[in-house]
Parts: sequence; C-alpha cells; structure tokens
Amino acid sequence: MFTITHGDEMTETTLPRKTPVRAAIAAWIGTTLEYYDFAVYGTSSALVLNVLFFSPELPQGLSVLLAMITFAVGYAVRPLGSLILGPLGDRRGRKFVMMITLFGIGGCTFLIGCLPTYAQIGPLAPILLVLIRVIQGLCLSGEQPSAITMSLEHASEGRRGFLASFTTLGSSSGTLLTLLVFIPIAAMPSDQLLSWGWRLPFWASALVVVAAYLIRRHVQEPPEFVKAQAAKANVAPLRHLLRFHWRAVLRIVFCALIAGTSYMMQTFSVAFGTAGYKLDKPTMLLTTTVSAVIALGITPLAGFLVDKIGRKTMFLIATGGVGVTMVPYLWSITTGNWSLIFLFGIINYSLFYSMVNASWPSFFAEMFPGRLRVSGLALGTQIGFAISGVIGPVLSTALAGPDLKDWVGPSMVALGFMVLAGISALTAKETKKYTLKELDEVQQSEQETSVLTAAAMSPSTAARGLAG
Repeated sequence: MFTITHGDEMTETTLPRKTPVRAAIAAWIGTTLEYYDFAVYGTSSALVLNVLFFSPELPQGLSVLLAMITFAVGYAVRPLGSLILGPLGDRRGRKFVMMITLFGIGGCTFLIGCLPTYAQIGPLAPILLVLIRVIQGLCLSGEQPSAITMSLEHASEGRRGFLASFTTLGSSSGTLLTLLVFIPIAAMPSDQLLSWGWRLPFWASALVVVAAYLIRRHVQEPPEFVKAQAAKANVAPLRHLLRFHWRAVLRIVFCALIAGTSYMMQTFSVAFGTAGYKLDKPTMLLTTTVSAVIALGITPLAGFLVDKIGRKTMFLIATGGVGVTMVPYLWSITTGNWSLIFLFGIINYSLFYSMVNASWPSFFAEMFPGRLRVSGLALGTQIGFAISGVIGPVLSTALAGPDLKDWVGPSMVALGFMVLAGISALTAKETKKYTLKELDEVQQSEQETSVLTAAAMSPSTAARGLAG
C-alpha cells in the first residue's frame, strides 16, 4: 500500500503484485493470434486470395499485386487505430486494450473465412474483404503496444528485455501455427483448396482467441500503471506525447521500418517463388516453417542477451544482418536450389530477425515514461509498420515485374529499410541500466516535469500548461 497526495487530498492505494510469467504468457499468446492473422492472410494472398477475390480475367501479376494491396490496407489504417487505442491503454489500462484487440482481431479473421468469393458475388467480394481488413487493422494497432507494456512493467529489474521479448515470440509461433495449418491445405487438390479448404485456417483463429482469453482474464494491471492512475495527473496522453516526446515517436517510426523485411520474407517471397518461379508451394511454405521453429528457440536467448549487452546494440546488429541477408535469400529463390533457399531463409529470419524481435520491444517502449508508454509505442510502431507493411510487399511485387522474376529491385527495398532503421537507432539512448522509475525521470524534460507537477496539484493549471 502507498499514499498519494493530490492537492489537499491524501489517498491510500494497494498495488497489485507483479506476475511476470503470467503477463509474459498473456502477451505472447495474444501476439501469436496477431501474427497468425498476419501470416494466414499473407500466405492466403500469395496462394489463393488472388484467385478467389479478383476477376479471373486479370493477369497473374496484377491479381497478386491487388491481393497484396488488400493485405497492406490492414496496415495502412493502423496509425489511426493507435490514436484511439494508445491513449486508451494509458488511461483505462493495458489489460483493457488487450481484451478489445483480442476479440477484434480474432473475430475479423474468422469472418474473412466466411466471405463469399468473386465468383459468387462479383466485385462486392473484394470490397467486403477490404472492409474487414480495415476493422482488423484498427484492432491490431493496440495489441502489441499494450502487451509489451504489460510484460515490461510486470518484469523484475534486469529481466525487462527478456520478458518483453516473449511478446514478439508470437511472431514465430503465430507464423509456425499458420504454416502447420497451411502446408497440408496447400497440398490439397486445387478444386478442394479453392472451394472450401482455404477457409479452414481463418476459422481456426477461434481456438486461439479462446485460449488467449482464458489466460488474459487472470492478469492484473501492472503496479506502475496503478500507481500512475492513483496520482490522477490531469494530462491528455496524446497531446502530451506530441508536445514533449515527438522525437521519440519519429525515431521509432524509422526504426520500425525494418519490419518490412519480415513482411517480404513471409508474404512476398512466397508469391515470388511460387508464382514467379513455379516452385513447389508446400516446400516454399516449409522454408518459413523451419525458420519459425528455429526462431522459437533463438528469440528468448536473444532476449536474455538484450539485458546483458543492451537493447540498442542488439537492435543495430540485428537490423544490419536482416537487411544484408535478404539479398542472397531472394537470389537463392531464383536458382531453385532448395538447400540455398533454406540456408539463407534460416539465417535471415531465424537468426537476425529473431534478434530484431528480441530487442525492439524493450528498446522502443523504454523511450517513453510509463504514463505515455502505450500511446508512444503504439503511434511510433504503427506508423512505421504501416509504411513498411505497404511498401514491403506492394513495392517488392511491383519491382519484381509483371512476371515476378526480378530479385534485384525487391532486394533494394530491404536494404533501404535497413539503412533508415539503423541510422534512426543510432540516435537513441541505451536504457538497460535504468529502472522503470529512473526511466520516468530520464525521458522527461524540465518543462514536462513542471507541467506534471502542476497537473498533480491543480487540474486547471495542468490544462493551461498543456495548452501552452
């Protein structure tokens, strides 16, 4: 129990105990659902949605491009969602947002599996598909920021990087879950796959939603959030964020561009190999499956090292490795040599992108004080993810040419992401040595401190300070 002084009032508040393991598992399984959706839709875009939801009279390259655009729509609207769900996470709670996003993402994924195709309702089919992707994208914007903040604030000092990395472990487990479902489905006879088989992975999301709900309902809000709520500082998270922490938001936007290489690996490369070079679909999917399995072991190990060598150092090493190794991976697809494809796929995704996933949750989240953590993390990452989610698959597909055979153009896209993310990361502070309480002070300017002090004493004074 602790005491809060607010003007002339004194109140006593009991802090919930930290439950780091439960919080990490709750964050992990929710992100598994997020990446399951991402991988299901991305893989479906490459294999079947381009056939089922667009006119059969379109050239193959154009239908794949249109399918990738519907994939990108879900990312394009995420910055808008972050403006809603980010401040909501800082005002109403991390768990509150995590429950909203859980049912929003899962429900939309299930509905996509229920949609009629172009052959059944014509142009209305892609319109409905885009509409659901828009709603889903809005929900996706709040999932990882709230889950990362929850696990970070429940973690003990010296283990924040490790436990926060469990959130992005869901990227590997979600991808793996998708591919375990899709490999046998992709091997189905074409008529069965295109008539009903493609719907099964979307409907399976309901099982993940139920499992995530059963775990998340028992997780309490972090003590840091409860303490901040008890202080009753009358500040608007979004306005405060943009006034005092816009540089950190902008830094994260550029750092988050490295996620574009993941979209290229899991979405574009599948279409590139199967449509452009007629490689075997199940084997192409097996490449990312094997990479995801290995990443499940490497991500926690890299997360452990994040607390030892630092968030910034790990992120810089990983970013460079991901960008550089995407080049030989795309080239290897053009050779049709499965040994090379597997080798470079594993190096790119299992090793280097696992290091990215292990480092960015704590690296990005610790750029903000606790009272603005979800808002700042949501806005920065969702703008960056939206840009890279649109540019990665769409620009890569366009640069690959109408026959999807050019690997040089897409390689330049990956290297561009690497350079922008790396330069931006160099401007950040290393935060592994600070406690959460110290971070609130380190990431706070004197002017911001004076506004917060006024907010704690007088709501009207705070309003004038923020307006200025």
